[in-house]
Amino acid sequence: MIGERLRIARRKAGLSLRDLSDRLGGRISHNAIAKYERDEMEPTSGVLIELSRALDVPMEFLAAPLDVRLGQLEFRKKSGTSAKDRASVEATVLEHVERYLLIEEILGLDSAEWKKPFNPRTVSSFDQVEKLAQDARSKWNLGNAPILDVVELLEEHGIKVMLLELPDSVSGLTCLVERGNAPAVPVIVVNRTFNLERIRFTLLHELGHRLMKVEGIDEEKAAHRFASAFLMPADHLRAVIGAHRQGFGVAELLATKHVYRVAATALLVRFRDLGIISPEQLTSLFQTTARHWRRNEPEPLPPTTSAECPQRFQRLCYRALAEGVISNSKAADLLRQPVAAIARKMNGDEPSEDRCQ
Repeated sequence: MIGERLRIARRKAGLSLRDLSDRLGGRISHNAIAKYERDEMEPTSGVLIELSRALDVPMEFLAAPLDVRLGQLEFRKKSGTSAKDRASVEATVLEHVERYLLIEEILGLDSAEWKKPFNPRTVSSFDQVEKLAQDARSKWNLGNAPILDVVELLEEHGIKVMLLELPDSVSGLTCLVERGNAPAVPVIVVNRTFNLERIRFTLLHELGHRLMKVEGIDEEKAAHRFASAFLMPADHLRAVIGAHRQGFGVAELLATKHVYRVAATALLVRFRDLGIISPEQLTSLFQTTARHWRRNEPEPLPPTTSAECPQRFQRLCYRALAEGVISNSKAADLLRQPVAAIARKMNGDEPSEDRCQ
């Protein structure tokens, strides 16, 4: 286990085996480091300390006390993503997930288990994707109304949601956290530089990947359709907009996008998918009214500094602190904040800043 962590941290730093040995002043040979990475040799605690300093990662990350691994790792990326960028994201996610699982373990919670609506189902048409989204909403007792907070919804059902400052080349990723013999926990990571409309859609796109086995249709288009159907249920949208339309004004479109908290372009594509407008009408809208909307979101939702940010991990840390289960210093370590700031927040002397931190 140490070997995998060491290899990720070295790649994150962009170092070869010899480079790392040189950074350590030759005190640890590149052959020894290679054996550590292959788990053929166990480093001493002193060597671990040196390696963590040289690689600028916490020693706890290398030691991996919770035996956490990332499985089924799938990046949503642009072309040209470097191995260093991928390793940097993996290390960041692993380190964050371990802190999250640790506080759950301290509090004796079993909520790390994913409360999925059903096991993955095979879909071979977009009509089946629509039905899958409806069934998922039904299983989670969501009714037919718009989803106000996608992040909170996923966290309530055991999915670890992370909005992280990712490299520009990485849009996001989904993976399963594997913990020995314990049930795997899904994690969805999205680049926090996205606007809120895109964050919400991407999170549900990834949920779709977890719930579908796709045959005969494009998998990415199926996940997009799932996210659209989950955010904009067909019956509700038709009741708001009408079953068929010949035209729209900008004011109505923008008001409707705020009802469902989606991108304006996603709303228009949903109209086309449901037959509310024709493909030709969609093309015309993208050539006229909506010609700039792909690049510049009209009347965007408030940024993630004020809405829809992962909060459960932070709440659990403050709960453990209030119940005397952990100390101020441990809470500061888990939350990556100064001890003094933790004390001020506990006393109500300092307001919470960006909830996405």
